Amino acid sequence: MRRREVIGLIGGAAAWPVAAHAQQSQPARRIAVLVPLPEAGWAPVFNELRQHGYVEGEGLAIDRRGFDARYDQFPTIVADLISASPDAILCGGDAAIRAVQAATGSIPIVAITDDMVGAGLVRSLARPGANTTGISILAADLDGKRQEVLVDFLPATRRVGTLSDAQNNTPAQLAALLEAARSRGIELSIHRVERNEDIVPAIDAAKASGAAALNVLASPLLHGNRRSIISRTTELRLPAIYQWPDTAKEGGLLGYGPRFAEVLRLLARQAVRVLRGANPADLPVEQPTKFELAVNDVTAKAIGVDFSPTLLARADEVVE
Repeated sequence: MRRREVIGLIGGAAAWPVAAHAQQSQPARRIAVLVPLPEAGWAPVFNELRQHGYVEGEGLAIDRRGFDARYDQFPTIVADLISASPDAILCGGDAAIRAVQAATGSIPIVAITDDMVGAGLVRSLARPGANTTGISILAADLDGKRQEVLVDFLPATRRVGTLSDAQNNTPAQLAALLEAARSRGIELSIHRVERNEDIVPAIDAAKASGAAALNVLASPLLHGNRRSIISRTTELRLPAIYQWPDTAKEGGLLGYGPRFAEVLRLLARQAVRVLRGANPADLPVEQPTKFELAVNDVTAKAIGVDFSPTLLARADEVVE
């Protein structure tokens, strides 16, 4: 049952018209992508581009070589992408942005990541400077909020595991989570990964360490592997929370944050502005302002968790 579903962003992108422009009015454009996610997850980006008249094969070329890329492949892939002289490069995550920034100061970068200012990827939200703009999703704050939600929904829990992307979650973020856990009498174990194949062993290590719940931190790598994370945590009967509420519909127990598809559509609108001539240095970075909590009650019952009606009433969406 859905109680509310609304995403608001600052920066004015929500006002973009949805009507498609005639394709002949658009000059030919080429975009490239670098993100450690499968291509299917970015379908909302290409759907939104199409709504604004940028149709693949009809004046738009998409270089897909950077989809589902491993971190150690980034330098080689970036060199190949840049050699094709794209009009913009769409990136996901700090590591992807840094790899492209290190290789070019002129090709526009339109990106989604945790905290662009905090990570030093842009000068400010209002005036990013250089060649980078996009969406900054407040991940550091939201990772802490998800930890709070997890403990609230599982009040008997005294030890929580944290699944962290070594290339995307900073030491400062992890230190803040440790301090917040200590303030609530929770012992936190952090399990860092860098590759797809590290993830299931890290979940197993969290369970073996005595963790009674798992906070899956914001990361394109972890989001791209969410199905294997959901499968393994369900097998281990380990309650877990994820960065996107959409994940609850896929079997994740809890999800808190902005809607993933909506954020990707807004990323595409930023790309449209760049393709139409906007300078990334002057194009404000946007941030989500509305968030949702989703609970999968089917998964809860499957792993032996019984949420009270009071707790379920806190959710914006309950999958039943």
